[in-house]
Amino acid sequence: MALARRQTGLGVTAMSDVVVIGVAGGTGSGKTTVADAIVARIGASRIAFLQHDSYYRDLAGCDRQSLLHHNFDHPDALESELLAEHVRDLKAQRPVKVPVYDFTRHVRTGETRPVEPRGVVLVEGILIFTEPALRELFDIKIFVDTDADLRFIRRLRRDLVERGRTVENVIAQYLETVRPMHLEFVEPSKRWADLIIPEGGFNSVALDVVCSRVEALLQPPTA
Repeated sequence: MALARRQTGLGVTAMSDVVVIGVAGGTGSGKTTVADAIVARIGASRIAFLQHDSYYRDLAGCDRQSLLHHNFDHPDALESELLAEHVRDLKAQRPVKVPVYDFTRHVRTGETRPVEPRGVVLVEGILIFTEPALRELFDIKIFVDTDADLRFIRRLRRDLVERGRTVENVIAQYLETVRPMHLEFVEPSKRWADLIIPEGGFNSVALDVVCSRVEALLQPPTA
């Protein structure tokens, strides 16, 4: 039986079938740490987890020089319409197949990751609040707010270890696209958030608030 539709935001009290949470913030802000903390507290078996990064457009055929100057931090770099479609499918209790992206070659591998419907859909990404079609799907919108120097250090470490970049390449990309796009798109999207979390996943009080609200939304309605 379908449950009553509710208003969005942290103040919601009415129930629906699926709770959709968006976690946004700048690169290296700690979004994934927050998302992982929510998964740990609510339970992985109750959450369908989607990352906006999985939906980067395939750049097969681009030469190395083009890739060095490609703007991966602009909303057009991601296939947000497919992510929105997948969120809608999960809300409708339909499984989805998430693209698997190779960040060292900037291509989709052709493989997919199956995600089954759950009581909670958790979506994480730097630009998810900039897209109206995505934003309107979220019942709870969280923005992780972290100082720029910490964000840069975290991105540098990640790109060196996980994505095969050089220090010079990471710095050039940060100055050329990451910082300008953060100021143009990511930072302004903070105004759409229901909750702004400083200190990322280390802010236990904010995580308590979010997880308590999600647990309340997942409770069956009383007669």
